[in-house]
Amino acid sequence: MRTGFEFDIAHTISTSVLLLSFALLYQRRMVGILQAFTVQAVLVGAAAAWQAYIQDAPHLYVTALIAWVFKATIIPLALHSIVRRLGIHRTVETVLGINLTLLAGVGLVILSILLVFPIAHASAAMTRENLALALSIVLIGLLLMITRRNAVTQVVGFMSLENGLVLAAVGVKGMPLVVEMSVAFSVLIAFIIFGMFLFRIRERFDTLDLQYLESFRGNHQEARRD
Repeated sequence: MRTGFEFDIAHTISTSVLLLSFALLYQRRMVGILQAFTVQAVLVGAAAAWQAYIQDAPHLYVTALIAWVFKATIIPLALHSIVRRLGIHRTVETVLGINLTLLAGVGLVILSILLVFPIAHASAAMTRENLALALSIVLIGLLLMITRRNAVTQVVGFMSLENGLVLAAVGVKGMPLVVEMSVAFSVLIAFIIFGMFLFRIRERFDTLDLQYLESFRGNHQEARRD
């Protein structure tokens, strides 16, 4: 049986992960985005470690270690290296204004609560709130991918989305280690593919701004019709 103190710590960590999702939406500088993602990954690892303690589930410590080593260390360092090597501009253009994007994020949190609470009304309060927070993080990750024009920030949005999935998985008691390992492996493979994709785009089009890529596609289609 979880105590009130254990519930409060778990809820505080999960809420902090959600706040870092809003920090990702707020940031317009590439360095700030990568730093916010790094802190979010550290907190996801902390959430997994805390759940390992209160659930008496040692395999979740492996999940925490994976989050700290890969998502909080290797992937941010790799993204910093990509940003430097490709000479990406420090300011990231947005489809919507920052204020509208943040309001949309708040709306997604409300939507998550409205969706999760009726479905999981018979579950424990910790499970309901953890799933609501996790779904909010997933949806905000999708929002980040939609509202940012730079391809690197879309990779960060995808990784942030996966942080929400991990947060949901570790909050469910009895989740087998093989599921978490397969998720981590899939994310690593996806990141490698994204990295190759980014270098290929930059080599071919000399930009990672999706707005220019869309313009190029439109010009190419017009040229083919002519």
